Amino acid sequence: MKVTVVPSSVSAVGFGSDQFLISYLINDSVAIDAGCLGFFGTALEQSRVRHVFISHTHIDHVASLPIFLENCFDGRADCVKLYASQNVIDCLHQDMFNGRIWPDFIAMSSPATPFVEIVPIVSGQVLNIDGLTISVVSVDHLVPTLGFVIDDGKSTVVIPSDTGPTDEIWRVASSKPNLKAVILEAAFPDRMDGLAKISKHLTPATFGAETAKLPRDVTMLAVHIKSRFRNEVVAELQALGLSNLIIGEFGKVYEF
Repeated sequence: MKVTVVPSSVSAVGFGSDQFLISYLINDSVAIDAGCLGFFGTALEQSRVRHVFISHTHIDHVASLPIFLENCFDGRADCVKLYASQNVIDCLHQDMFNGRIWPDFIAMSSPATPFVEIVPIVSGQVLNIDGLTISVVSVDHLVPTLGFVIDDGKSTVVIPSDTGPTDEIWRVASSKPNLKAVILEAAFPDRMDGLAKISKHLTPATFGAETAKLPRDVTMLAVHIKSRFRNEVVAELQALGLSNLIIGEFGKVYEF
C-alpha cells in the first residue's frame, strides 16, 4: 500500500517538515481528508483521486475541498465520491457549499453532470473501494470524528485522524493480522497537556500511551505536529525511545 502524506504548504520544495493542513493519499485514487488535497500537484493528478473520506469538519481537514472538486470536474457522470458522516455532510452544505462561501456543488450536482456524489457513512461500516477494505471507526475529538482502518489484503494502515486517547480503533486495528502502520497525531508538547485535553489532541506522552495499546512491531508515523512547537514535540517523541517511531515527512510516499 502506498501512502502519501500530502504536502501542506504550496511553497514547500521537496519533503516538507511543517504541516498546516491535513490530507493523505492512498494508492493515488483514495484520499483521507482534503485540507491540502486541492493544492497538491496538478489538476490532472488530482483528478485521479476518485474517493475522498472526510474525517471531521475542522478547517485544516476540509479547507481545499472546494478547489479540489472544481479541479476534478469534467462534466461527466463519473464524478468524485465524497464519504462522510451526516454531521459532516450537513456542515459542508450549510457552511461551505452554501452559495456564499462557495457555489452549492451538492445542489448543482445533476445525475448527468455531477460535481460530487455524497455517500453518508457511519462508525462500524466497512467499505470495499479500489482494492481497499476501509473500516470506519469513531474516535474521540472535539467534534464528531471518524478514523479509518485501511486493508489492501497484504497490509493494514490506520489513520485515526485527530483524536485524544481512544480505544475502539485500536481494537479494530489489532484484529488485523497484517497491521503494518499507524499514522498518528502528536499535536502539542507535553507542557501543553491541558490544552491538548481540552481540544482532544495528543501530546508525546499520550502518543506513547496510545502506542502501548498496539503490537510493538507496528510502525508509528507521527504527524499533525503543530508547526510552532515542532522541534519541541519531535524531541519529546524521540525521547520516548520507541524503536518503531518515524517522524512524518510531507510529500514523501510511504510503502507498507
